[in-house]
Amino acid sequence: MSAARNDILAGIRRSLGRSGPVDDARAATLRERMAHPQRNLVPARADLPPAQKVDLFQKMAEGVFASVERVADMAAVPAALTEYLKRENLPARVVMAPDPTLDAAGWDSEPLLEIRRGLPEEPDMVSVTSAPSAVAETGTLVMFSGADHPSTLNFLPETHVVVLPASRIAKTYEDVWDLIRARMAGGEDGRDGLPPRTVNFITGPSRSGDIEQTLLLGAHGPRRLHIILVDDESG
Repeated sequence: MSAARNDILAGIRRSLGRSGPVDDARAATLRERMAHPQRNLVPARADLPPAQKVDLFQKMAEGVFASVERVADMAAVPAALTEYLKRENLPARVVMAPDPTLDAAGWDSEPLLEIRRGLPEEPDMVSVTSAPSAVAETGTLVMFSGADHPSTLNFLPETHVVVLPASRIAKTYEDVWDLIRARMAGGEDGRDGLPPRTVNFITGPSRSGDIEQTLLLGAHGPRRLHIILVDDESG
């Protein structure tokens, strides 16, 4: 791994016209920038009170072909998921992230719902995950990879259901990066202050358009994205 890493870094340096690492002064400047990051331009449209921020997230998510359903609390999630599967004529069988957030839903209330925790396999048609954050500005979900959220759950099954507490909706992308830095500083990921290996920003289901601008859903991932938005008290 060390040799491969050095090869990759050497290739980046060559593309930048450098023969080796930056000098000490430049390195100190870069470390200072990382320690005290400056925010970029922040759109004003997401600078809203909490309730309106949640409404904006729903509007933007639905505008990019995601479906959104709001429930009062986590206890209502199992019934909402079961009804969604029925409406879409999908099997009552899901693969679910081993996420403590989802454990609070009380899945025993839906005994006919088959749940398997872990990685998705080829026959799996529906995945269920939570999301550590979301962006009201664009209706985007934010996913951190880790033991409690394998990234393949975001992409392999044709239908992805996301249980999102409203209190996790940030106003802008800059707020999400602040969250990641806070998690790193607090050691929440148990990785000595390192960020998640992968951060995925997901805006609607997978889609693509050909030269005639015909929209195709499910081109590179799920063709359905359903968000169960939990109106928790702090949201």
